[in-house]
Amino acid sequence: MSNDCNKNSCGCCTSGQPPAPPTREPQATALNSNNGVTTRFLISDMDCPTEEAMIRSALKNCREVLALDFNLLERVLTVQHRQGTEPLIVSHLKGIGFEPRPLLAGTAGSSGRDENKGSVIPLRLVIGGVAAICAESLEWFTPDIPGVHFVAPVLALLTVCTAGLETYRKGWVALIHRQLNMNVLMSVAVTGAALIGQWPEAAMVSWLFAVANLIEQHSLDRARHAIQGLLQLAPVEADVKSAAGEWLKRPVGEISVGETIRVKPGERVPLDGEVSAGNATINQAPITGESIPVEKAPHDPVFAGSINQNGLFEFRVTAAAGDTTLAHIIKTVEAAQADKAPSQRFVDRFAEVYTPLVFIAALVVVTVAPFLFGWSWHEAFYRSLVLLVIACPCALVISTPVTIVSGLAAATRKGILIKGGSYLENAAQIKVMAFDKTGTITVGIPNLTDVVILRGNESRALEYALALSSGSDHPVSRAVAHGCRQRLTTAGSLPVERLTAIPGLGMSGTIAGETFVLANHRLIEERRQCSVALEERLESLERLGKTSVILADDQGARAIFAVSDAIKKQSASALAALSGLGIHVVMLTGDNPHTAQAVATQVGIHDIRANLLPEEKLRIIEELRIKFGTVAMVGDGINDAPALARADIGIAMGSAGSDTAIETADIALMDDDPLRLFTLISLSRRTMSILRQNILLALAIKGAFLCLALTGSATLWMAVFADMGASLIVVANGLRMLRTNGAY
Repeated sequence: MSNDCNKNSCGCCTSGQPPAPPTREPQATALNSNNGVTTRFLISDMDCPTEEAMIRSALKNCREVLALDFNLLERVLTVQHRQGTEPLIVSHLKGIGFEPRPLLAGTAGSSGRDENKGSVIPLRLVIGGVAAICAESLEWFTPDIPGVHFVAPVLALLTVCTAGLETYRKGWVALIHRQLNMNVLMSVAVTGAALIGQWPEAAMVSWLFAVANLIEQHSLDRARHAIQGLLQLAPVEADVKSAAGEWLKRPVGEISVGETIRVKPGERVPLDGEVSAGNATINQAPITGESIPVEKAPHDPVFAGSINQNGLFEFRVTAAAGDTTLAHIIKTVEAAQADKAPSQRFVDRFAEVYTPLVFIAALVVVTVAPFLFGWSWHEAFYRSLVLLVIACPCALVISTPVTIVSGLAAATRKGILIKGGSYLENAAQIKVMAFDKTGTITVGIPNLTDVVILRGNESRALEYALALSSGSDHPVSRAVAHGCRQRLTTAGSLPVERLTAIPGLGMSGTIAGETFVLANHRLIEERRQCSVALEERLESLERLGKTSVILADDQGARAIFAVSDAIKKQSASALAALSGLGIHVVMLTGDNPHTAQAVATQVGIHDIRANLLPEEKLRIIEELRIKFGTVAMVGDGINDAPALARADIGIAMGSAGSDTAIETADIALMDDDPLRLFTLISLSRRTMSILRQNILLALAIKGAFLCLALTGSATLWMAVFADMGASLIVVANGLRMLRTNGAY
């Protein structure tokens, strides 16, 4: 047996089954934890880090609150608090102008604004816009007509009361909580413009800001919809077979594991399961990203959210609604949105310092500039107002989450599940990628090809090998067990006492009072049972790319069992593509050097580390990190858990249907296609490129208008237009990730 066995020492080989996923029960609004309860709130007005800062400020001194977590894109606030204190938290949030709405566990945040507000705001904007345009027109075309100067202030006040009142309300709440956000800056700018008699500009600033906010919200909703579209993949009802044999429509949430569901052509699969009757062609692209539909027959797995293109089939449910592969994907993607990438954390910290500094600069302009440059107080005050409008870092802070979430959504569409923005960003920095061989480069389903009898009876050797290998879930053991069953004429296997897994080496047990081992070459050497003839036989098999395990008793080796594993057809092209991106590829395997070399030669890998124990893989990961930099480890997500955890980025291959793989790795490829790795790196680098473009663009626009403000060349409404225009540009640029055409 190869050294890949028991890589995580989890007991898989002795039990024959992977660890069971945790059971998930339907949750109420609050989730009990050891430190209190956790409640999720939908806050429709929470879009920006400025609102996050306000909420943190309001709740930081509340002893009942234990922890806060923000998902600004989904407008969801998660509060860990003491039992029974939810009304107090709601009261605090309402006190700063928010209307929190508790969410049931598993419910996504709203993708749009409040429906009632949506029907009123456009009308207010129309009224405010007409008034603002009329006020500006009067200023431009009738400056000398007597009495007209009384009309402009009235029109401006009408604009403020319709389009700008919400800005004043939010600005006042922020100000009394000592927060400098865009609403404060705009309120000061509008008020200041009115005080110095610039009524038309006050009206235009108020209206433009409201319009830009509305457009920005619609743009952000596109990013929200990209994630929330996952929720609509699975139907809410299904045809379930009753005890009487009738087909009844039932809600998916009420269907239990073990029940039988029927899926007609054109319908989506409602739950995970195993086909029990019928044949069909299934489009699994929503789950695995596979572009080619997959033929399904009895005993094949099906996933919730996939589409039945033709054929009628029945399947037995294997996972309840909250435990399907799709449910795990949604849960992971929602958690990923809350994970801030390094660039986003930097931008947030920058914005916290930047806004107060510009506010101070505006105060300096209005108080010092008249003495230094001979400006009039009116001129200095006006320029300081323009400076305040430009000070808002909205375009800067919004550029990162929109781009990151768009990248996460684009990856999910391609069957790549990334568990956080930090992993998406770090994937662009990967310098070396280490691969486990079995199940990653190869198919992972080896077959028994050779049985070499060294002494004794072949039939007895097959029986002993079957008895020992049946106790392990390792692919090589399964291949030996399956091959032995096919060669034996008798059914069943011999009883084994004290069956023990030897991590990375093999299995041992007592059969009919005699101790046997089914082990790899290393253990036979440790037992001092090698011979020249045995070494020659092993080397000849290994040179053919076959993995050998030896059956031995206390007298020595009795037989050799050789298995081989086919190489995935995409492996060679995928590894060549990764090398073309400048990534160093390494194979880490517990197999012998000859087998590893035979596989590596076929796929074009030149750096091979073979005959490794699990702890040796960890040491090599550390060596690669020191030599190359950022290291990614690609494995099956279960047996390679220690190496996946030690690498900078752990990537699980072929994770569809595997809860453990999805939860263990940082990135999970939902199908077995190694070309997804090239897609991952390309998509990550494209995301980082767009992210840098957005940050530089936002900073450049800010810098340019700061200079224009100080030279007196920018007006208030121009500053608003530029600031909000920059926000819309970076949002639109970030959303380009959603329009990917599959060129990766």
